[in-house]
Amino acid sequence: MHTKYVEQEIKYTGQELAPHWIYKNFQLQGDAIAAFCGECEVKLTEMVDIEDVINDEPIYSKNMLSLIVEHFNIGLIEGVTRQRLLICIIKEALENKISQPIIRSGDDLFVEGRKLSVSIATKSLTSVLMHVGINIDPTGAPIDAIGLNSLNVCDIKEFAEEIMLKYSQEIDDI
Repeated sequence: MHTKYVEQEIKYTGQELAPHWIYKNFQLQGDAIAAFCGECEVKLTEMVDIEDVINDEPIYSKNMLSLIVEHFNIGLIEGVTRQRLLICIIKEALENKISQPIIRSGDDLFVEGRKLSVSIATKSLTSVLMHVGINIDPTGAPIDAIGLNSLNVCDIKEFAEEIMLKYSQEIDDI
């Protein structure tokens, strides 16, 4: 499984959750996970999660760590299971860095009752795609949210690389 932390800032709009996006942009062919930071603004027209569309809940964060994952030759159920695995890995990594309790509810993480992450898994014609976004600075979020800055997680690159390495190791081990 390929991994890449992208130094350049990228705004996540939902369009990045597309087949071969990682390959086209970073030349990582096959199963891969890429991480980057930047503003996150997913309008209702770009939403994959129909429940969010029905509830009129667009996504916004001033700065977010985004992880895009693409897996080939698996079904959606296995993709959602891997998505939950990734969320558990993120939770574990955070528990080693902060003293506040982290609550996982499905594929979302909460700290002090405030939402820390967003996540979606979807199936394309060629692959299963995932996006996990972890707020760094949730300013402007349409819901009560918290970010890594408030939790004193300062080295975002190191944190992202730790998550990608652990996820990659788990997938390779499976």
